[in-house]
Amino acid sequence: MSVSVAEEESGQEVHVPAEIDWHMLDKSKFFFLGAALFSGVSATLYPVVVLKTRQQVAQSQVSCMKTALSLIRGEGFRALYRGFGTSLMGTIPARALYMAALEVTKSNVGTATVRFGLAEPTAAAIANAAAGLSAAMAAQLVWTPVDVVSQRLMVQGCCNSSNPKASDFRYINGIDAFRKIMNTDGLRGLYRGFGISILTYAPSNAVWWASYSVAQRMVWGGVGYCLNKKSEESSDTASNALRPDTKTVMAVQGVSAAMAGGMSALITMPLDTIKTRLQVLDGDENGRRGPTIIQTVRNLVREGGWMACYRGLGPRWASMSMSATTMITTYEFLKRLSAKNQEVFS
Repeated sequence: MSVSVAEEESGQEVHVPAEIDWHMLDKSKFFFLGAALFSGVSATLYPVVVLKTRQQVAQSQVSCMKTALSLIRGEGFRALYRGFGTSLMGTIPARALYMAALEVTKSNVGTATVRFGLAEPTAAAIANAAAGLSAAMAAQLVWTPVDVVSQRLMVQGCCNSSNPKASDFRYINGIDAFRKIMNTDGLRGLYRGFGISILTYAPSNAVWWASYSVAQRMVWGGVGYCLNKKSEESSDTASNALRPDTKTVMAVQGVSAAMAGGMSALITMPLDTIKTRLQVLDGDENGRRGPTIIQTVRNLVREGGWMACYRGLGPRWASMSMSATTMITTYEFLKRLSAKNQEVFS
């Protein structure tokens, strides 16, 4: 499903590069290059995730800057990457699952919705929403245990003083954390917060991909208007088709992704805060089994009212916006690199 934006007044049309479907990809190249590219993206954004996680488990409101300075002063710059090795090793298979589910669902649902006679914009939004939903659910099978282990490493050293419910285990590395969680809580410990992770990420991804599809069309409408104005000023009417260059295409994708990511962060922030606390903190009544969702919400409200659910919103907003922008531009670039027929660029 390609996107084209028409300007009725000038009779010119903006032609955007065609969508690259699942069957058009070289799968081995797609997954190999994807692992390398997204590992770089994860490394760049990881410190922001650490700061967000520490803010979420703190019992009082602390600014992002103060959290960062305190962390670096007390534990050094390496603390910004605590748990990164575990996160990276889990991200590679999780991202592969995510991309496969995303592309297969988007291709199949997109084809089905068009056959039902739906308009292309509606069909694209439905296909993107369904793809985001299925991709998030598939990836959480790997991401939840990775989150539990990496988040415990992230907050180690800070939370025992700022939150007495924090786990009192000391972890040497990801393998040690995995072993101790399994010995104490079993498999349930690794999947702590799995249900609310699905509730957080599945709707969030569905909203994000649907919003991205809509935002992209809105932004392309503005770009089409600007390109037509420039064409009129230069009196270039030799062609009825306007073809934006690669930089313009990437800019539109990045802006659209940032808009969708920022909105998704705002909507799902309370669920993400509850999820993080479920995965990191121990409960009063349940001991090692961890608190329930009700207990977690009650503790948050007691600590700082309902706004406590939005602790870490700044870093999460920045992280999701930056991540969405880098992810989608990297992802679209990856698909073009992995296309079997490189003429799909044109």
